[in-house]
Amino acid sequence: MQTYYYVLASRRFLLQEEPMEEVLKERTRHYHEQEKEIDFWLVAQPAFLEAPEMADIKAKCPQPAAAIISTNSQFITWLKLRLEYVITGEFQAPSATIPNPLASLAPVS
Repeated sequence: MQTYYYVLASRRFLLQEEPMEEVLKERTRHYHEQEKEIDFWLVAQPAFLEAPEMADIKAKCPQPAAAIISTNSQFITWLKLRLEYVITGEFQAPSATIPNPLASLAPVS
């Protein structure tokens, strides 16, 4: 099992109010230059929030939600400091309640 760390907020906040696209593009560019494997993902309406153990977290976050999920806790800590109005946490996956850590419940458009 792998530990995944996340920054969670409303989709509107993460995708419209904050320049996350620019931040993630810069981070991706840096990883490619360092020949480092990507360890972060942007997930709209993350399915992990449906796990029973995440009910309290889901209740605190405006819906529809979005999350940046990473296996790098330092990146999530940096995002938390940069973004301020977000929820952070971690979970273990795959598990019985979270079979796919990067799954989304957002409809495909």
